[in-house]
Amino acid sequence: MVSEKIYAIYHADGGIFGELAYVWGKITGSAHCALCDITHSGVSMKRKWKELMMDLDVEFELLHLNEQFPKLAEFTRQRTPCVVMSNSEGLKVIIDADKLEECNKSVESFQGALESALT
Repeated sequence: MVSEKIYAIYHADGGIFGELAYVWGKITGSAHCALCDITHSGVSMKRKWKELMMDLDVEFELLHLNEQFPKLAEFTRQRTPCVVMSNSEGLKVIIDADKLEECNKSVESFQGALESALT
């Protein structure tokens, strides 16, 4: 299956209020997103993540829940965080929440999971 675009969907809303709500949820233990843990350290994006994004040969976009287009939002409902491939065949989850959790916050582990999913 040839990929046109990869979307990685956080289990959090974007924007100032979404970010604040997520940080508060992390502090209180009511919010968790394995994808956030992979891409960010504290409030900044990991250097290794930025390097991975520059090295990818496929179009890749990180999105928050409230940044998805309607078809993607409907498809990912109750599945986030996840990584979705979009191509001529439609949408397909290629890395689910459990697999993201198994990456254990590691960019390298995510890269391996992504490469495996794309081959």
